[in-house]
Amino acid sequence: MRDHLPSNLQLLCRHYRSIAEVCRQLGINRAQFNKYLSGQSLPTPFNLKRICDFFGVEEYEIGLPAEQFTRLIGVRQPTAGEKADKSAPRGILDHLRQCSSPELKALAGYYHEYYHSMSVPGRILCALVHLREEGGHYTYERNERLQSNTGRGEEFERYRYLGVAYYLQNRLFFVDYESLTSNEISQTVLIPSYKARISRLNGLKIGVSSADQRAPACTRVVWEYLGSEVNRVSAYRKVRLHSPDSPDIDDDIKARLADTRLQDGLFQIGQ
Repeated sequence: MRDHLPSNLQLLCRHYRSIAEVCRQLGINRAQFNKYLSGQSLPTPFNLKRICDFFGVEEYEIGLPAEQFTRLIGVRQPTAGEKADKSAPRGILDHLRQCSSPELKALAGYYHEYYHSMSVPGRILCALVHLREEGGHYTYERNERLQSNTGRGEEFERYRYLGVAYYLQNRLFFVDYESLTSNEISQTVLIPSYKARISRLNGLKIGVSSADQRAPACTRVVWEYLGSEVNRVSAYRKVRLHSPDSPDIDDDIKARLADTRLQDGLFQIGQ
């Protein structure tokens, strides 16, 4: 049972939109159910019966070897060609898209993103993000600009990031690259909001500084929802570096960013 239940249980859960939905219908705590999926623990006899009754299998069946269990419930095994394609870049993206929760649709729209600048320590950077659906995939564009004071007045360095988004196991994953130079990849992980109205999402961002040392860094990040449609010109005016006491950033966002103030809000990797 311990050897085969996790993989068989994962297979059964794929018939539902998400693990969270299975747990809600079963009435089993999500953290406990995750232990069953990972093999860290076995269900009690009572919970095992509930699980088997829910999926319509016998208790002895869910403990069968994976190949035998797959034949039993009539799931078609992928061909050798399909297995090979899954390891190809397009196959990997398609696989993640299929695993991603459709709840991501509710989060599409525009956001202001705030985080401690990796290139200018001590400053908070505000970016503009547009998350949207394209051809079954959720993609996004993130625009940043860093100002520099010169004798000719204030000038900006502009950065444009393109990426893909996935909603996996109750976490939002965003992976993008800097499209103007193609010399940088960053990742953001956010905790979704379960409120009826989207407001602000918290998480972490990992990337590298655009300064000469290209130091890897991790910082807390906040996404502020602006709406499904916005005046881009107006929203873009806020895209810039801000001082920590800037009145353009409210106290709630400052508080969300402040609790990881290590080396100006950044976790410097290998420093």
